[in-house]
Amino acid sequence: MGILCLLSLSVVLLSGLSLCKSGPTPRISFSLGSPGRLLSGFSSPDVSNTTTLLLSHEGDVLYVGARDAVLALDVSNEDAITLRSRLDWSPSEKDLEQCSMKGKKMSDCPNFIRVLQFLNSSHIYACGTFAFSPRCTYINSETLTMSLKPDEGRGRCPYDPYQRNTAIIVDGELYTGTVADYRGNRPVISRHLSEGHRVDLKLDDTLGWLEDPTFISSTFIPDEEKIYFFFSEVGREYDFIDKFIVSRVSQICMSDVGGQRTLQRRWTTFAKAQLLCQADNELPYNVIQDIDTLPPVEGASADDALFYGIFTSQWSVNSGRSAVCSFRLSDIKSVFSGNYKVLNRDTLQWSTRVQEKVANPGECGLHNASDNALRFVKENFLADESVRPVGRSLTMVSAEHTYSHLSVQRVRAMNQRDYTILFLLTESGYLHKAVLLQGGAHIIEEVQVFEQPQPVKSLKLAVAQAVIYVGTSEGVVRVPTANCSVYWTCPQCVLARDPFCGWDSNIKACVDVSNAKTPLVQDVDRGNVEEACSSVSLTHRARFSPSKLSATSCPAGELVSVSLNEVVRLQCPPSSRLSRQQWERPNSRLSPDLYLHLEDGSLSFVATPTTLGHYLCLSEENGFQQTVAIYHVKQKSSNTPPAPPSSHPVTQTGAGMRPRAGPILQVSEGPQRTEPGTETEPTAPSTDAPSTQTDSDLPPWTQESGLRGTKLWGEGPLMGSRSPCYLKELVVVSVLLLLSLSLLLTMLLYTFRQRCRSRTSPHSATPPRDRRSSVEHEALRGPSKRNGKAPHSGQAGGLVCNGALTGSNGHLPNTPI
Repeated sequence: MGILCLLSLSVVLLSGLSLCKSGPTPRISFSLGSPGRLLSGFSSPDVSNTTTLLLSHEGDVLYVGARDAVLALDVSNEDAITLRSRLDWSPSEKDLEQCSMKGKKMSDCPNFIRVLQFLNSSHIYACGTFAFSPRCTYINSETLTMSLKPDEGRGRCPYDPYQRNTAIIVDGELYTGTVADYRGNRPVISRHLSEGHRVDLKLDDTLGWLEDPTFISSTFIPDEEKIYFFFSEVGREYDFIDKFIVSRVSQICMSDVGGQRTLQRRWTTFAKAQLLCQADNELPYNVIQDIDTLPPVEGASADDALFYGIFTSQWSVNSGRSAVCSFRLSDIKSVFSGNYKVLNRDTLQWSTRVQEKVANPGECGLHNASDNALRFVKENFLADESVRPVGRSLTMVSAEHTYSHLSVQRVRAMNQRDYTILFLLTESGYLHKAVLLQGGAHIIEEVQVFEQPQPVKSLKLAVAQAVIYVGTSEGVVRVPTANCSVYWTCPQCVLARDPFCGWDSNIKACVDVSNAKTPLVQDVDRGNVEEACSSVSLTHRARFSPSKLSATSCPAGELVSVSLNEVVRLQCPPSSRLSRQQWERPNSRLSPDLYLHLEDGSLSFVATPTTLGHYLCLSEENGFQQTVAIYHVKQKSSNTPPAPPSSHPVTQTGAGMRPRAGPILQVSEGPQRTEPGTETEPTAPSTDAPSTQTDSDLPPWTQESGLRGTKLWGEGPLMGSRSPCYLKELVVVSVLLLLSLSLLLTMLLYTFRQRCRSRTSPHSATPPRDRRSSVEHEALRGPSKRNGKAPHSGQAGGLVCNGALTGSNGHLPNTPI
């Protein structure tokens, strides 16, 4: 009881120590259907739950296990995925009726394919839930037909379609982790399809080797001749905490054939250990969600193989929702070769007392050991030490996203160094591509792959084809691992820090490193634009100078015509989600008393003679600055004729932007996502609006829904603005309202007092003389017509100054206060 109280106190203390860590932010974001990240996929109204994926050895066919069907998809075409053949495999009406009689929902009774593995070069072994009565069969991979009648699949496939399982075939034998009964109370790790002198094996049901596990993954290590299973279960060694979840890694030897008398047809080499993904001053991220294997580099030892896993926490006091930890194979082997805990069969309590080793649990070849040795390994299967992550630290942590699946890949960059790329699938439907750097993880991009969160998902990475497949209940989506063409300039290509991409100075394009025939410009580690792009002509920022402020040489930018006392808001689109925006004025400081710097980077102020003039917005990322917007705020004049719009929009070339159509990259803050813009033909500006340029006058790649009239400048992909915050305006308006009410109350009291005095004072019969001047009388009569026409505000037209297009600010109407 004291230990439980101490643990509760530690949880409270750790919750106070938990820092507000947001984790790495995706540099750019692509919404579903964005032209900057065109994806191909397959979906059909009569196909659902396409969540079990198997890629052919040639990489041209993707086999998909769906509901009541196995599909063969042709993925050889880069632009589309088509259905090559289909095998329908559904329960009969009688099977469905029996499933319903067991108390199951009819929606859970179809045949959900959960095992899909190559048995040999010509056949696939498939298993499905089959109305809560698992079935398995052999399928010809060429014709997609069943070779034999389906047989019972108990212990090979789960009964419930929502139960997670794992399966792998090695040398024609099936190794699975699943449940072996209808209620899901008998978890097993077993071997099937054994032939000759080898027999099928499973765990001893009476030993409690598994405690309500959730199987995640399994992998084969050829040099070790072992199969490793990854799962989470209830940690009985922590009996002072009710249902404390722990993550496990277990192993079995392929050469195991069971004991001769003890442990007959049972594993003699089963052992398990805890995977500990934990940061300093925090409780562990104890629930494993997914794991993938990164083989060692060519020529390195097999002990250097790494396992990257996603973990979540059982408690909400941790600083992140998800964490990524990596474990080295050598550390796992070291834990399995160490000491083991002892289970007291009478009290069911685990202890760590030192004991004499009769045998080494987990060691291959124990099937020939004595009965005494087999009894020892039968009761000592839990390693005493925990497997710690590489570097004893978290690889990555995210407080904003909950990751469900991951794939890992090693990429060689231009500097001949290898970088680890993680593909992380969020529960909200986004795929994150992150590169692991010395300073931490850097999320290169996020791509929306499906609209609604899916209950069951899977990832399949095809390294040779440079694509990754995402299986959801809606269909299969193919995402290219590289997206270099979206970066139009050398600075943007370098700032992406994508090992897949480099800048080709000859063709002036960001290209895939694997297809490069000449040296490319790249800096993955630092993203230093000044050094990497030193051979490229860069005018990455513009400064105001007195010569530029002359009447004949004004700064290039956008002309904004306003009236005095109007609220002006100037937009500053970020070049990426990692950039910072700052504003400058010529020979002037932006006083906080006059200007409001809003959260989306825009600048707001009241138009006065003092605030009229030029404004320059700079975007800074990783020490590199570029000009993204220049404005000239001018008072409206009635004698300024409207100028015709320019028929050829020009973008600022100083930062390396090419005047070409391209995608719009969305900047998203929070769950709301801005849809990409649509292209329209340029049209003449309206003569009724105070601005001189409309959405139609903007280049196609600057038009975006929700950003009416915003002219985007600078280089690289264009980013949508974030939702504005009007907190400062609300405070100012509230203060002004309070002062107005106070003044009104004072005037009412003064008027009441004067009336009281007037009742006691004599009244004059002569009315008071009107002392207003002729000018005041003219003002009270309202505006007069001049030359027979009512005065109107002038409208400045678009103009070209210093070689760049200028126009008015059409983003928001200048509304008087």
